[in-house]
Amino acid sequence: MAATAVRYLRSAGAATTAAPQTPPEALPQALPRPDLRAVRDDERPPVAPAEFRRVLGHFASGVTVVTARDTDGPTGFACQSFASLSLDPPLVSFMVARTSTTWPRIARAGVFCVNILGAEQGALCRGFAVSGADKFAGVAYGEAPATGSPLLDSVPAWIDCRIHAVHTGGDHLIVVGRVEALGAAEEGEPLLFHRGVFGRFSG
Repeated sequence: MAATAVRYLRSAGAATTAAPQTPPEALPQALPRPDLRAVRDDERPPVAPAEFRRVLGHFASGVTVVTARDTDGPTGFACQSFASLSLDPPLVSFMVARTSTTWPRIARAGVFCVNILGAEQGALCRGFAVSGADKFAGVAYGEAPATGSPLLDSVPAWIDCRIHAVHTGGDHLIVVGRVEALGAAEEGEPLLFHRGVFGRFSG
């Protein structure tokens, strides 16, 4: 497991690998956890959230499903905010809400696979965008070669990664992955997302 993910889980209060227990009276007095906010309580946000979403929605992007496997089985979520980051070393990044219930499971796994969706996979994306459902029900997948993370069938491309770093970015986390393996089909159009709807290239 990547050390950065372990540090994140400890800071978030999640369980990690079992370790010898120290009696409570022997522990140092814990310091209060800092309030991680991008905008202070007495500071007015510079733009309204609805306007922020409306304007940023004009930026067209691809769509991915980020998957992993922990002791409870496969997990994953639909992710629009994915990008390549570095060629040497090979790094990619994605952003995830700090309120996500899927992210702690990916962090515990320490690895993930980015499944880049094709033009006909809008329904698959919607299935992974819901919360609380069995997202893998009826979904065919195999194992990514380096990490064993779920590799969804028929995706045009995939990137198999280990967690390299995790940074705080306001109400989201910026997750950096080091690429261990990747692959792509010879043909296939990407699924695009623009102003709240799916689309595709037109020649």
